[in-house]
Amino acid sequence: MTMTDNIKKAGTSSVGENARTIGYALLIALVIRALLFQPFNIPSSSMVPTLLIGDYLFVSKYSYGYSKHSLPFSPPLFDGRIFARQPARGDVVVFKKPTDNRTDFIKRLIGLPGDTVQMKHGVLYLNDKPVPRVRVEDFVARDNLGNVQRIPQYRETLPNGVSYTTLDLIEESVTDNTGVYVVPPGHYFMMGDNRDNSADSRVPSVVGYVPFENLVGKAQIIFFSTDGSAHFWEIWNWPSSIRWNRIFKWVD
Repeated sequence: MTMTDNIKKAGTSSVGENARTIGYALLIALVIRALLFQPFNIPSSSMVPTLLIGDYLFVSKYSYGYSKHSLPFSPPLFDGRIFARQPARGDVVVFKKPTDNRTDFIKRLIGLPGDTVQMKHGVLYLNDKPVPRVRVEDFVARDNLGNVQRIPQYRETLPNGVSYTTLDLIEESVTDNTGVYVVPPGHYFMMGDNRDNSADSRVPSVVGYVPFENLVGKAQIIFFSTDGSAHFWEIWNWPSSIRWNRIFKWVD
């Protein structure tokens, strides 16, 4: 065997090793994404003030067990859930929108199977009882021009003790007064914390009741956040656009 043959053989071996390494890395990443944690970014203001546009968070896939929606592109490998665990009232949940079983939504779980849910003059009622809420300091929103808007903010506490803040953007909006929703077995009622700017279970044509199978995972921690004032390629503006106080903040 000549020296040239040895060099070619070594080169082929090196390419093969690199390909295997990349393959293993992709397989590990796929397993982590499917079984453990999936990154998710917030594209809308429906969960303000809990989650802001530009937040990036990790969603735990194991929290509720696994369904076909735990895997990329929701392949129809099986029905229902395996290793199923029931979600808790107040969890912030990523789920596939039931009307297309494809689009990722993120909302707060308000109603469990068998619950009745209703909004009366902006107050949430669960099983015919008003959920306590207390007015807190206004939420201050700023647009790209620096204009300031002060929005009424309330701390709401669910029957199981989970407490969070909600916004009341519009007085007596359409979704501030609803009929009575009765959550079917095996389904959940989801609402955004930005109550007047959220397409959720109060809007049957968009979301409606969410089947257990459609739950993707539970929002856990914000690992990055940007206010959008800098483009991706504007590295020099990153320090001023990053919301440093939101990084590694737990979602509650």
